[in-house]
Amino acid sequence: MRIFDPHIHMTSRTTDDYQAMYDAGVRALVEPSFWLGQPRTSPASFFDYFDALLGWEPFRASQYGIAHHCTLALNPKEANDPRCTPVLDALPRYLVKDSVVAVGEIGYDSMTPAEDHALAAQLQLAADHGLPALVHTPHRDKLAGLHRTIDVIRESNLPPEFVLLDHLNETTVKAATDSGCWAGFSIYPDTKMDEDRMVTILQNHGTEKILVNSAADWGKSDPLKTRKVADAMLKAGFTEDDVDQVLWRNPVAFYGQSGRLQLDVPAPDTLHEGNSILRGGE
Repeated sequence: MRIFDPHIHMTSRTTDDYQAMYDAGVRALVEPSFWLGQPRTSPASFFDYFDALLGWEPFRASQYGIAHHCTLALNPKEANDPRCTPVLDALPRYLVKDSVVAVGEIGYDSMTPAEDHALAAQLQLAADHGLPALVHTPHRDKLAGLHRTIDVIRESNLPPEFVLLDHLNETTVKAATDSGCWAGFSIYPDTKMDEDRMVTILQNHGTEKILVNSAADWGKSDPLKTRKVADAMLKAGFTEDDVDQVLWRNPVAFYGQSGRLQLDVPAPDTLHEGNSILRGGE
């Protein structure tokens, strides 16, 4: 079984997670840029973070046979902080990097005017660079937020087939799929979606243009949730081909629109800028 996790924050995870993911069948992932749990105080902290997603994390992933790509953006939560908004002006020099396969996460958190501006501006950046967009739907008032998101997408120059609407659930899946966008679902231990609910959605809506991710971060999350969904699908009667479509071919098709996916993992380097992931010996 081969698995592509299309949304996971490996910056927040350990090398043990990389090993466990590889053992479970994960061979590729996309790491979207997101907030750090506490406010950043300047654009410079974003740039160091972006550089890590372009260098250090691909290095770590390669040690465990996993292809690493990323999406870069000013995230919705920090779009409300005027100290951070200069990131929008700097993004173009990062969006040309080879391992950047989308603009994201963008979207809404509290649905403020500042978030409206950041979403529209970054959808335009995606269109300008020929990149897809990974869109975060809000955790609060989710359906209203989704409708507002779709309205902004329709007003943009980015085609809906270049947009992945993420963090969906039963209340938002129909509106998302009717919009022509791709539909993403984050599987969590206690919140968002779980494996059985995801299987029911696949039974009701089919396997086309649907992506499943773990969105694992520094909170209570599980980087093996993609594999657990695959196992639940097989138990429910889906075929191995169905599983391959949802857990591999769909994310490859969506992010492949960037023209930048490199799924063959290069031989890992020993060091990244003089550093290794080893501690205390070989």
